[in-house]
Amino acid sequence: MAANAPGFDVGDYVVYPKHGVGRVIELQNEEIAGMQLELYVLRFEKERMTLRVPVNKVESIGMRKLSSDKTLKEAMETLKGKPKVKRTMWSRRAQEYEAKINSGDLVSIAEVTRDLFRPEDQPEQSYSERQIFEAASSRLARELAAMEKTDEPTALTKILDVLKEHAPQYYENTEDA
Repeated sequence: MAANAPGFDVGDYVVYPKHGVGRVIELQNEEIAGMQLELYVLRFEKERMTLRVPVNKVESIGMRKLSSDKTLKEAMETLKGKPKVKRTMWSRRAQEYEAKINSGDLVSIAEVTRDLFRPEDQPEQSYSERQIFEAASSRLARELAAMEKTDEPTALTKILDVLKEHAPQYYENTEDA
């Protein structure tokens, strides 16, 4: 194991970039293809999924501890900013949004959440926009919930409240959009 690799203990919450927040439920030693491997066993409650991650792959996968308070504050500030709507084709934007969500970077996930949020009085979103918005906001809410020791619905309400409070000022002047 590399000396600078982050160490996780049983019970720690971790962020696995492609799946979001999980919890280390056990450390295992297994022999696979004649090699001894040390594995983190992660449990993702929302997906009802268990994942085994080799300790020596943690860094290359991008698995990390929960974000710092500073990063969380930066993500919450990002939600208050002006949505950036690019004029590129939806398929390209969708790919970019998915890449940001799967990066595991909290601020990037907050950007996607902010950019795809629609207040109730705005035109309806397409199905795929709504799906990506829900994926991003859920991922953000799960990390916020783990950091604030609350549940996902409470964290999601907090995120939506920030968006609802700050979004109207950007949607009132629609002549520049």
